[in-house]
Amino acid sequence: MKDWNTMLERYARLVVKVGVNVQPGQVLMVHAPLETAELTRKIVASAYEAGAKYVLVDWEDEQTSRIRFEKGPDESFDYYPKWQADMLEKFAEEGGAALHIKVPNPDLYDGIDSEKVSRSVKAAAVLRQNYQAYTRNNRISWALIKAPTAAWADKVFADLPEEERIPAMWEAIFRMNRVNTPDPVAAWEKHLERLRQSERKLNAKRYRSLHYRAPGTDLRVELPEGHIWRAAGGLNDRGVHFVANMPTEEVYSMPKRTGVNGTVSSTLPLNLNGRLVDGIRLTFKDGRVESFEARSGKEHLTSLLATDEGASYLGEVALVPHNSPISQMNRVFYNTGIDENASCHFALGSSYPVNLEGGAGMSREELLERGANVSLTHVDFMIGCAELDIDGELQDGTWEPVFRAGNWA
Repeated sequence: MKDWNTMLERYARLVVKVGVNVQPGQVLMVHAPLETAELTRKIVASAYEAGAKYVLVDWEDEQTSRIRFEKGPDESFDYYPKWQADMLEKFAEEGGAALHIKVPNPDLYDGIDSEKVSRSVKAAAVLRQNYQAYTRNNRISWALIKAPTAAWADKVFADLPEEERIPAMWEAIFRMNRVNTPDPVAAWEKHLERLRQSERKLNAKRYRSLHYRAPGTDLRVELPEGHIWRAAGGLNDRGVHFVANMPTEEVYSMPKRTGVNGTVSSTLPLNLNGRLVDGIRLTFKDGRVESFEARSGKEHLTSLLATDEGASYLGEVALVPHNSPISQMNRVFYNTGIDENASCHFALGSSYPVNLEGGAGMSREELLERGANVSLTHVDFMIGCAELDIDGELQDGTWEPVFRAGNWA
C-alpha cells in the first residue's frame, strides 16, 4: 500500500472538493463514526483549507445505538428530538453542506426486534421531512462517502486474515474512488463527463417505458411525462456542483408511480439500517407491491413496506452496467452506497423531485399528480446481473435494446 497518511489526505481533499465542494465562508457538517476519526480530522483540515467558516463533527457510535434498543423504554423508539430536526433545518436554510461517512454494520441489530428499529427510523424521518426536502431537491450540497470500520471490514473480507481486512477495505475504497490515480480530482472530472454522456443520450430518447428481463425478473416500468435522467451529482440552489454519492456509476430517473407491473428479484443482499435482507422478490400491480418474499430478513422488509403508503411504490430507477469497476471487484460490500454502483437498481419509497421537469418546486400533491412517488423512506435494492436485458419503448411505440447481458446495448 502507498503511504497511508498521503492517501488519506488525498481522499479527504477529494471528498471536500468534488463531493460536497465546500465554498469559502460555508459551514460544513460531518456525520462520522468514531472509528473513522483519522480520516474525519483530515476532512476537517481540508474543509478549512478550502475556506470553510466552521466545521461541525457529529460523532456516531453504533454500539450506543444498539444499547438504546436493548435497554431503552418502549416509548423511546417513537421519539426523535424536535430540536435536532430544527437544528438540521436551520443549518440547511443557511446553505450549509452535509457530509456523511455512511458505513452501517450489516449485523448491528442481530437479535433486536425489527419493529423497534423501524419505529425509530420512521420517527426520525417524520420530523426530518423539511430537512430531507433540502437534500432530495438538491437545494444544498450533500455527499455520502465510505471509510472502513472493523465490523464492516470483517463482514466484507471475512476470507482474509483479521489483520488484513481493514487495509483491504481501504485499498478497495481508494480504488473505487480513483484516489490511487496520479490526479484524483482530474480522474473524477473525466469520469463524471462519461456519466453525463449516458445521461444526455437517455434524455434524448424520452423513453415511455422500460421492460426488464432476467432470471426471476419480468417487469414493465413506465416513465412519467417530463422525467429527467441524471448522473454525477448536480447543482445546488447556489449553482455549486456536488456529487451526492462517492463512488458513483449510476444514471437514474423516476418511474411513474402507478406504472410498474410484473415481478423483480434482487441480486445482492440489502443492508437495511443494520439489518440484512436477502433474496427479495417483489410483484407489482399498477405500481404497488402486491406480494413480496425474501429468503432471509423478510420481517425487516415487511416493516419497511409498512412505513407509509408510498413505501410500497418505486421512487427510483437506476442503470448501472454489470461491467462497472465496482462490479468487477467481484465482492459484495453489504453497503448500498457501494453495491448500488455495481448493479442496476430500484428504490422503494420517495422519488427525487429533481428527476421531473419543474419537480423541485412542486408540492406533495403536484408531485403525485405528475406521477412521482412521495414517502418518508427511500431504500435502494439491487437487481442487476450478467443476464439482465432491458428494452426501451420510444414515443412512437417501437422498442429498442437498452441493456443486453447486463451492459449497455
